[in-house]
Amino acid sequence: MGGRDGPLTERVMTRPRSTRATLGLLVLAAGLLFGSHVRAEEEAAKSDESTEELTKKTQNPVADLISVPFQSNFNFGAGPRHALLYVLNVQPVVPIKLTEDWNLITRTIVPIISQGSLAPGIDHVGGLGDINPSLFLSPSKPGKLIWGVGPTMTFPTASDRLLGSGKWSMGPTGVVLAIQGPWVYGALANNQWSFAGWGKSEVNQGLVQPFVNYNFGKGWYLTSAPIVTANWTSQARNQWTVPVGGGGGKLWRVGKVGLPVNTQIQAFYNAVRPDFAPDWQLRFQLQLLLPTFGRK
Repeated sequence: MGGRDGPLTERVMTRPRSTRATLGLLVLAAGLLFGSHVRAEEEAAKSDESTEELTKKTQNPVADLISVPFQSNFNFGAGPRHALLYVLNVQPVVPIKLTEDWNLITRTIVPIISQGSLAPGIDHVGGLGDINPSLFLSPSKPGKLIWGVGPTMTFPTASDRLLGSGKWSMGPTGVVLAIQGPWVYGALANNQWSFAGWGKSEVNQGLVQPFVNYNFGKGWYLTSAPIVTANWTSQARNQWTVPVGGGGGKLWRVGKVGLPVNTQIQAFYNAVRPDFAPDWQLRFQLQLLLPTFGRK
């Protein structure tokens, strides 16, 4: 009896201990898995939130954000020959922190143009257009209404006389917008007058760009940002260009570092336009973002 009872007793006593250890390990593993899942969900939520906030920043012209948009504009039906006018606008935006309360937002438009033969006797021409820098003084801690004001200028840098005005021009510019829930809407406006240069025609031109964006989350959005222009030196029937249209876009994160890249496409029909102006426009934009540097 004694010889059999010893090993049997050990086996009976060992099983509960083994079971308790196994259960403990299972509980610990489940806890680790659940904790990892919760942390993953929290990180995903934070990522979605930061993507949505960053997307809204790209829609704010005076955001504290370094960006380099490459905006391709295909203008169809220009001139008597209904030629294609292509303009690539490289538009670096760099914020400068002046004080705790004020930022200076610099925005420069560098146009690279390919202009087809618009009329008999006019050859195809391509090259650099007139460079247009703008400065916006904007509060670093805005309220419900976000705004910025400053000067805008145009330099006669065109590589061919057909690609620019040949005039130095300058005038005021300003932007005002609001962000309410998924909506980002506002308008940018300026007017410039020429004061020097070799061009024969004086410049007196206004621009208004209303914009409205609706954000769905995860970087997706709808947008409409037509550029309305007025050439005050032209006859009344040829003064205005009024596009109508819109499109959509998405903010992506590329590579292991998650570099934010904003892409969008819009199409516009020129409902009001001067004689021989393009009938419609297709606009595609690729925007590189550097938010970390922009907040310094």
